[in-house]
Amino acid sequence: MAEENAAESLPSEVTDMVGVPLYHQTADFDVERGYTYNTCAATQNGNPIYWDEAVAEELTGGAIAPPTTISLWMRPHFWQPGAEGEQVALQVHFDLKRIFRLPEAVMTDNTITFHDPVRPGDRISNQQVLKSVSEPKTTKLGTGRFWVIDVEFHNQRDELVGVETYTGFGYVRGAA
Repeated sequence: MAEENAAESLPSEVTDMVGVPLYHQTADFDVERGYTYNTCAATQNGNPIYWDEAVAEELTGGAIAPPTTISLWMRPHFWQPGAEGEQVALQVHFDLKRIFRLPEAVMTDNTITFHDPVRPGDRISNQQVLKSVSEPKTTKLGTGRFWVIDVEFHNQRDELVGVETYTGFGYVRGAA
């Protein structure tokens, strides 16, 4: 019942977004081994699956990108030639902040579900799906709403390679 009331209290601009794939994007470049090496070096990840061709071939049928790099392929450069305005990832999150006039926001949860491996040479596309928006809530941070957004990732063969689920909380700060 509370979920129905929450849905009833949402503006149609938001209810029209729920469950609809939005902001379909394809990365501007293919998955590169350089990103794998940089990521592994930065995190001191010595897993031979990323460094040794023979190990990668034996275990995964060839080189793969570290699964945790999946969101690299949805993150636009802050500036790109020919693009207008600031380029941001997770546009649905920023849309909700604007619609609800919530100037602050934090991500309270992030879960990644991996499917097929991402391999060098793949061209990854993604789309964002708003799963839910809560009724107004008050926390220690302030008053606002929680929302859940899935980012679905596919390779150039339209195979699902992963889903990243974000829970965000957009809010107005409470009185200090």
